[in-house]
This record gives sequence, C-alpha cells and structure tokens, in this order.
Amino acid sequence: MILTVTPHTALDKILFIDKFTPGSVHRTEKFIYSVGGKGLDSSVTLSCLDVDTVGLVFVAGDTGRTLIELAERFGITVVPVWVGGETRVAHVISETRIGRHSHVISGKILVNAGQLEEFYTLFRKLVLNTAYVICAGSVPTGVPPGFYQQITEIAHQSNVPVLIDSSRQMIIEAIPANPDIIKMNWDEFESTFYQKTPTLEELKKLAGEIYADYQLNSLVITCGVDGIISFSNKGAFHTIVPELKAVNAAGAGDAASSALAWRFSEGDSWDAALNWAGAVSAAVVLTPGTAECHMQDVIDLLPKIQTIHI
Repeated sequence: MILTVTPHTALDKILFIDKFTPGSVHRTEKFIYSVGGKGLDSSVTLSCLDVDTVGLVFVAGDTGRTLIELAERFGITVVPVWVGGETRVAHVISETRIGRHSHVISGKILVNAGQLEEFYTLFRKLVLNTAYVICAGSVPTGVPPGFYQQITEIAHQSNVPVLIDSSRQMIIEAIPANPDIIKMNWDEFESTFYQKTPTLEELKKLAGEIYADYQLNSLVITCGVDGIISFSNKGAFHTIVPELKAVNAAGAGDAASSALAWRFSEGDSWDAALNWAGAVSAAVVLTPGTAECHMQDVIDLLPKIQTIHI
C-alpha cells in the first residue's frame, strides 16, 4: 500500500474552454468535478494503476464531504481529520486549443493544535503497513512549515521511504530529515531556491549543484513537455517524453510521484522507474480528469519514453 499525505485538499471543478481571453465572457457546458490536492491526486493515479492506496487528509465542511465521496469512487481509502473552515474549490480553466490550464482557488481550512496531533497519531498507525509515503502540496493555516520534516522522521522510524512534492519553505524545512526523494516542478524549483533558469540546460546545471550542495538523497524536477530531470546516487538523468495534444495536464506532476513511489516499492532501478514516471504522467494529460489515466495508454506510451544519462 502507498500512503499519500495531503494537508491541503481541494475539490477540482474543471472548466473546458477553447482559449482564455482576459476581459471576455467565456461560456461552457463542459465541466467535470475531480479529486484535488496534490497527495490525493497521486492516490487517484495509483488507483487508476490498480495500486492499493490510502489518503490521509485534512478536510472541512460540505466540500470536504463531497471530496471524500468522489475519492472513494476511485477505490481510495480516505482517512480524514476534520478541521475548521471549508475545503478549497479549485476552479481549473483548461484551454483545449493550446493545452494550458490555470487555477482559481477559493476556500480555506483552519487547523488547531489538537487536530494536528490527531493527524500525526493517525500517520504513525498507517505508516506501519505502508510501502512508500507521498507527501504533497502546500499546508493550511495552523500547520507549521516543519510538517513534512516531522512526517519524514516518523516514517523513517519505521524504515518507510518518503517522497515530498512541495516547494519553498516546506521543502527547505524538510531537508534535514533526509527525505528519500524531493520532487517539484520547474517553477517550484526556481521559487524554492530563488534562481532563474531560462533554459533546460541551465536548469540541469543548477539542479545538479543544488543536489550536491544540499546533500540530497535525490532530486526530481518535472518539466512539462521537456520531461523529467533527476539526480541521485545512481546518476543524473533526463527522461524524454513524446509531444502529445493535452486534454487536461492538471495532475501530471502528481502522477509522476505516484509512478516513482510505486515502481521503487516494486524494486525498479532509477532509469526504469523514471520511464514509468514519464509514461504515467504523459497518459494523464490525455484524460479530462485531474491525475486520471488509463493503464492501456501507459502501456502504449512506455516504449516511447527515453531516459538518458546527463
């Protein structure tokens, strides 16, 4: 079983339009609701791959109840900690002509000290039967920036590996706990380390330096159409993915987290796991739902993924 940790859940309402024009009126009859929040998105992908997954989450209000019902339809076991406020709604604007998506987020949850301790207590129990932990996303009001550091330390006490997919202070605070994989996208990498990398080659160079300077176990950066770059004690890799016409790219990075945790828990090598990550994240962009994919698409894409040493 792979356990996902989502401190900041959301219900995605995905609106499909041709192309967004600021200041204009846009009308659409095509929209769907999807599971949101980066950790739960990873659980959605895992369920699509027929991998057993449990999602530990903070939720609140009617939106939280709707989110849990939707997640359970995927076969995800959701373990909620109920808090104050209201679970967020993420309005995802998907521009079908150019394959771009944007988020407008409303809602706010509030976590108190007792609810935070309840979350840690539940995590200590769940991690005992877990092959891998994925911690993902930002944190709501009341959750300290050292949250992922604490989660990682608890998991490591049970010898369970941890992937953290976040950015900025959440990542920086977690580094001393030596998470097994630190993952982010290109923009998040730049905002976390206060550096600009206009080209992929500059990103590769700086990411390699950050990996070495911070003595990370591994660093994975998803780069959209430019694939995935990664650094570990097995070497530096660039995973190249085919160009596809995206239906909805939301959740593609979370799908890469799912694939890595899944394949490493199965004993795959780095290059093999990265090939799966490339195929799974590419398959996600072919579906309208956030982080959803079809295994047949993954299988079809897998031979088209290339992971090379850099």
